[in-house]
Amino acid sequence: RVRALSAAVGALCRTLPPRARPAPDTLRRARFDRPQASLDFWKLLYVLLKQIHGGRWTEADAIDTQIRFVKSALWYHGYARPELHQLPADGSAGSRELLLAFSWLLHRLGLLEQLLARNRVKTGDETSVCTCEDNLPNSQEGTTEAAPEGGPEDTVDVRYLQWLNGRLRFQWRSLHAQHQEQCKLLHKIHLFTSGCHMDQILGHFSVTETDLIRQPENYKQLLQLLESETMQLEALLEWKQLEPVYWQWMETVLDNMAEEGNMCESQDTHVEKRRLSEVTSCCPWADKLTGQMDRLSRDLMALQDQLQQLVTQRKAAWWEKVTAREELQKEGFSATARKIQESVELKLRDLASLRAPKKNEMHGSCRLVLRNKHPASKMGFGQSVSKGPVSAVSATQVIRELQMRQASLQRELKQLREECRQRLDEIAEGLEGVICISP
Repeated sequence: RVRALSAAVGALCRTLPPRARPAPDTLRRARFDRPQASLDFWKLLYVLLKQIHGGRWTEADAIDTQIRFVKSALWYHGYARPELHQLPADGSAGSRELLLAFSWLLHRLGLLEQLLARNRVKTGDETSVCTCEDNLPNSQEGTTEAAPEGGPEDTVDVRYLQWLNGRLRFQWRSLHAQHQEQCKLLHKIHLFTSGCHMDQILGHFSVTETDLIRQPENYKQLLQLLESETMQLEALLEWKQLEPVYWQWMETVLDNMAEEGNMCESQDTHVEKRRLSEVTSCCPWADKLTGQMDRLSRDLMALQDQLQQLVTQRKAAWWEKVTAREELQKEGFSATARKIQESVELKLRDLASLRAPKKNEMHGSCRLVLRNKHPASKMGFGQSVSKGPVSAVSATQVIRELQMRQASLQRELKQLREECRQRLDEIAEGLEGVICISP
């Protein structure tokens, strides 16, 4: 079992990115809450969470900055264990708590899969496509409630907001122009290299492949990256086979933490009793107060027993009444219950149909492939692109989906404006001596 655990921990470490790969001894030291492993674990979580959130990081970042980011990121993902957030900011303790948080990320977020997807070597030209509708009302609800109430001194000049809006629109146009220029250059590369690729489904080179043709010395670096990714994938396969051993080991870690917590509680209780005895020996009135507290405790226990008995009796009487009513009105009660059940099932079916993702919704990264409509004789090197069925996303289809989404949002915007106008009219009617002219 020890050998299997060592193999599982080693495979887990090899699956992580090279720059964030810890030593297997770090996890073993953290299991016994060794302070030597605390700094290594803080740095590990910092690098992994930075990569998940797409942020930049350097090894020169201060340890307190790393710890603050890790705590805030874990809180963002839903890890609100107070023992971790109470750890010191210098990273001198808490390696076992960090091991627990790391394991939680493995189980809850699919940490390894996310890291492999983000750090994979991209040899083709890809773009992200997303036509899923965002749940804007729910996301805006929390921010509206959390917004502080601003007083008169917190008001912002409207001209400043207009300037920010204009600056944002200018930057958006610049980004759109750069994206269009990138698309033009990609189209030129795909068009000029059409028919050169060995894969007849693709038919053309990507930017990376074109760069390798122009600069063959970069081939060794790409080959090293591919070999490193292959090793990580092999380690992931080994980890998937040995993963149950790791979680059994984590169960023993949790058991040890629970035992130590119970020991600490018993020690605290013993210390408290000893302090109480010391106080009673020093103060003559403390003995009388202790006796009163004991009597109150006994009275509360007796009342709790009586309440439990009363609840049991009431439950038994209630179940007798329900049984009698079912026997008397069995047919009518069953019919009513059947109607209620059918109504609930219908509402749940409607809710599931509303919340279920549509088949035509697309999300994720897709490889850009040029589909040339010209005959094969006009293509380079006399080769033609295969006409076989390929699971692809057409740009026309994406544009149509986005246009439908735009029309839906415009209708929603028009409805919201109409509601705001009606609300303003209602407010204006309650103002005396004020004339409001709609724009």
